[in-house]
Amino acid sequence: MKFSELQLPELVQKGIDETGFTDCTPIQEKALPLALTGKDVAGQAQTGTGKTATFLISIFTRLLSQQKTGAEHHPRALILAPTRELVVQIEKDAQSLGKYTGFNIQAIYGGVDYMKQRDALKAGADIVIGTPGRLIDYLKQKVYSLKDVEALVIDEADRMFDMGFIADLRFILRRLPTYEKRQNLLFSATLNTRVMELAYEFMNMPEKVSVTPEQMTAERVEQVLYHASRKEKFPLLLGLLRKMGMERTMIFVNTKREAEYLQDRLNANDFPCKVISGDVEQRKRMKILSDFKAGALPIMIATDVASRGIHIEGVSHVINYDLPQDCEDYVHRIGRTARAGAEGMAISLADEDGAFYIEAIQDFIKQKIPTEWAEDDMFVHDYKRTARPPRRTDDKPGGRGGKPGDRGGKPGRGEVRGRGVKSGPGKEKAEQKEAKPAPVESAPAGESATGDAAAKRKRRRRKPKATTGEQQPEQP
Repeated sequence: MKFSELQLPELVQKGIDETGFTDCTPIQEKALPLALTGKDVAGQAQTGTGKTATFLISIFTRLLSQQKTGAEHHPRALILAPTRELVVQIEKDAQSLGKYTGFNIQAIYGGVDYMKQRDALKAGADIVIGTPGRLIDYLKQKVYSLKDVEALVIDEADRMFDMGFIADLRFILRRLPTYEKRQNLLFSATLNTRVMELAYEFMNMPEKVSVTPEQMTAERVEQVLYHASRKEKFPLLLGLLRKMGMERTMIFVNTKREAEYLQDRLNANDFPCKVISGDVEQRKRMKILSDFKAGALPIMIATDVASRGIHIEGVSHVINYDLPQDCEDYVHRIGRTARAGAEGMAISLADEDGAFYIEAIQDFIKQKIPTEWAEDDMFVHDYKRTARPPRRTDDKPGGRGGKPGDRGGKPGRGEVRGRGVKSGPGKEKAEQKEAKPAPVESAPAGESATGDAAAKRKRRRRKPKATTGEQQPEQP
């Protein structure tokens, strides 16, 4: 099916043509005819198959066909997503597809200018795209209202559960008009029991649309698995990078500490790369993503914060340096390549720990990952070595405790490991401790008042001297 066959509004079709879209993907072909008639849809499709365009086209068509009835500054459509990166990606697609519709589209997410987003939302927006946390923050401040929302979209609903956003999600949904007064669209890579329970609770008899659920991974992704010990993984990674000449590669790891260590080692061996993780400042995240998309950064290392919602064209390889503990994360990780009909390669390295996750992953994706054995010439042994960063107590699973400043313990407030006290109350206490005078052993007459006082206290603790004829002992 072609988009031109759907009889879309001219302003919407013009935006579609300008982006270069002509043929519908399978999920678009099944979901768009239903959504364009006003029905609620719960759609399942593998990542990278055009779910975002599906609900954006539906929203634009609905809002253009109906006259605005609510307050001028109240949003007419709300799109909820679990991560900041996904919000940014949806906003970018919305600006492209809705270029000629004239709708005011506003993204709301944490990590960037708080007051700027607040003022923009207060001024009014037709379509709001955001993460639950900051949306609730502004909602409680009565910056905006949800009582005039005509269309709701929940994207990556299963991820909402995984990230613990379900309570926030329900808080927002209960402040919308009743489900029969709005159109509801829910899209996810998996429609499990929890997601469908949410759909039936807050949607109006949704039509369930599923595309190729038997095959969880994209068809054009070539998958391969290498077994390597923990010590062999990095030499093998270097060998693969040198041999295959990966132009644009995403490397996934399970922890931030491992990501930073891998970044140091790759940079030291002439493979420029940067890390994206949950606690990286948002502006820095966007700069790294921008450089990676533009081709200025050939390798990006990421935790699972980047496994969903990031659409980057031309990602040739995805490498699972650590196999994920969650089977669904494997699908989303390798879905960063071979997007929208392109081809790509997903390489996984299984060490002593990762080998335990292989069986569960293969059961989930309903296929066996082809295994190849690395030849000796694929390992690089003449690489530059870097020191592993010291392990902090909070890096260990459930590890806490230890005195502040102790080796292996968590630094105290205002304290930096290896540098003593930096700032805060800890600095004041340290200065007081340094300024405290040393105890005085004895103080002859004529010394300072501090010395006299110390000497008197010491004399009081001494045993009474033997009595003389002039001094009689006290009676008991």
